Amino acid sequence: MDDLLKEYLPILIFIGLAFGLALVIVVASLIVGPNRPDPEKNSAYECGFDAFDDARGKFDVRFYLVSILFIIFDLEVAFLFPWAVSLGSIGMFGFWSMMVFLGVLTIGFIYEWRKGALEWE
Repeated sequence: MDDLLKEYLPILIFIGLAFGLALVIVVASLIVGPNRPDPEKNSAYECGFDAFDDARGKFDVRFYLVSILFIIFDLEVAFLFPWAVSLGSIGMFGFWSMMVFLGVLTIGFIYEWRKGALEWE
């Protein structure tokens, strides 16, 4: 049992140092960083909503459409990394399977483009 604990000791030390460093960084930023919000900091950022507005307010559905499209295409790009790493071992079947996947993705992208989903007025 002693040998098992000795093997995990460096991992436990590393985790302890990581938590300690994270705590020090957060506390230091609270102490050193000024907290002076101005109108520019409180202005609408990326989403287009006021920073401190009613959460039940009406808004344009295009915000949801753009975010959903981003998530869809972002996840598909995430599938490309493991495929690229294992391309040497999966052979031609894996290559052509990914080409079909990318073809379907491209057809969907062209469809959205032609429907005007990617245009912002």
